[in-house]
Amino acid sequence: MRPIFCAAAWCLLACCAGCARPNPRESLAKMQAPEGSPKLLAVYQPWFGGPGHIDVGYSSHDLNTLHRQISRAQELNISGFVVNWYGPRHEYNDKSLALLQQAAMDGGGGFAIAAQYDEAVDHPGNATDAVMVDLQYLYDRYIGPNAPPWRSAYLRYRGRPVIFIFPKGSGTDWNRVRRLTQSWTDAPLLIYKDPDPRYSNAFDGYYPWIQPGKDGWARDGSHWGEDYLDHFYKTMIDRYADKITVGAVWPGFDDSKASWGRNRRMAYRCGKTFEDTMRVFRKYYGPENSPPYILVETWNDYEEGTDIERSISHCQGGSGTSIDTARAGGR
Repeated sequence: MRPIFCAAAWCLLACCAGCARPNPRESLAKMQAPEGSPKLLAVYQPWFGGPGHIDVGYSSHDLNTLHRQISRAQELNISGFVVNWYGPRHEYNDKSLALLQQAAMDGGGGFAIAAQYDEAVDHPGNATDAVMVDLQYLYDRYIGPNAPPWRSAYLRYRGRPVIFIFPKGSGTDWNRVRRLTQSWTDAPLLIYKDPDPRYSNAFDGYYPWIQPGKDGWARDGSHWGEDYLDHFYKTMIDRYADKITVGAVWPGFDDSKASWGRNRRMAYRCGKTFEDTMRVFRKYYGPENSPPYILVETWNDYEEGTDIERSISHCQGGSGTSIDTARAGGR
């Protein structure tokens, strides 16, 4: 793979001789997105302030907080939030999604909201029907022509709404789901986590998610997923060139604050992990063959330690790497 040249719009990382190595916060803020370059989207966790999650100093139901978060994300050249969403049964998260769309619309455009649907797993033997009910609700309330005015803030690619899918089980017949979604007047693009050859015709594209790689989680956090990302991008280029590729970057991982945590850790290395995940993306893609999006994983998952809202580098005392918590809506 030939090296990607250093252009101003693509110097998010130092990738060739002569490029100064910037700190990750400044790099993210300076990254431009001209025609043909990927837009940055950040995965957003909508449950803070609700039951069952840690206190991070704000509520995802506070419109002032949401406005500040959107403003701060835009300062970092992030164009939208991809909101973790479990369907209407998770009422707190569902309300957060509605409020985020309203907040994005209040900003006058330029910032988009999409759903990252966590596959329903609480209906054994009836998973497909449950998924279809959830997605029909999502369409009716947030996307379709009969949705409230905030539908104008929903993320679209080439005119079509984008729904990200995070799989949880193996019981869903995604071909059936596809037939439902393609029957809608405003049919969406379905973007799935990692290629699944069983349902290659059901999805329009794929994205990677935070993984340590084939050797698993290292006790010292040194496995940051290089081989996993290499495999993902090679697979997309070699086998799924007709699908939409979505790139991903992450700052690290530490689930010690999560009630479901398993003491998994990926070292942040004062921003180096974030930079290295972007470096792998840039090894395969440049301005001339750019995918439409890169997912920043995540904006605010403090429980799994993938947040960049307050600090991209997670480097204590690092110069220029801590995001102002007041402006970010935090403590």
